[in-house]
Amino acid sequence: MSDATLHATSQNPDDFAVQIADQVGSFLVAVTEVAKGDEPDSAVPFLLLEVSQLLLAGGRLGAHEDIVPDERYEPDLGPEPDVDDLRENLARLLEPIDVYSEVFDPYEPRKAPVPARISDDLAVVMADLRHGMAHYRAGRTTEALWWWQFSYFSNWGTTASATLRALQSVVAHVRLNQPLDELDGLDTDQDVGDETLEFEAGRVMAQEIGAPLGMRPGK
Repeated sequence: MSDATLHATSQNPDDFAVQIADQVGSFLVAVTEVAKGDEPDSAVPFLLLEVSQLLLAGGRLGAHEDIVPDERYEPDLGPEPDVDDLRENLARLLEPIDVYSEVFDPYEPRKAPVPARISDDLAVVMADLRHGMAHYRAGRTTEALWWWQFSYFSNWGTTASATLRALQSVVAHVRLNQPLDELDGLDTDQDVGDETLEFEAGRVMAQEIGAPLGMRPGK
């Protein structure tokens, strides 16, 4: 299906490209609104919902046959939109639970978990999705779908999946009234790096997120 067909005025809202673009656009708007910090009480549950819905679009892109762009070289989009402000706003909003532990590749069991940040992850995903959306809004639908599919496999898919696990874990701990582990005697005299200390401190701080981030423990 050509770009001209996909962008016709009679375009079917059930078309694959339209549905993917709608889900991507919804995520971009939603995370931008969350980052404003106007409703901190609902930030974590709302992000959990939005990332879950985005990964549905990612799964559809992953299951789709390979999308081949019309042009050999990607058209120039100009300067990429800056996501630093969004990243910093999310970091402040999610500060008690921003740092988490992630295993980069589940098929490499010898790899040690590494610290990651939800705010960094969301900024990375936003940058990838905005890049494709710029093509879509310029009428280059095939290019947009190719980029979203390629970057789903190479970057934003794994990043969003890790973020989803972190957010789901936070919500589960609060709703099930299961506080996260204590520091277990960890201190600065131990042979650990600053990132490990930061992560462990974040785990303890997460015990206090119930009220500030709009979640209540289960009964």
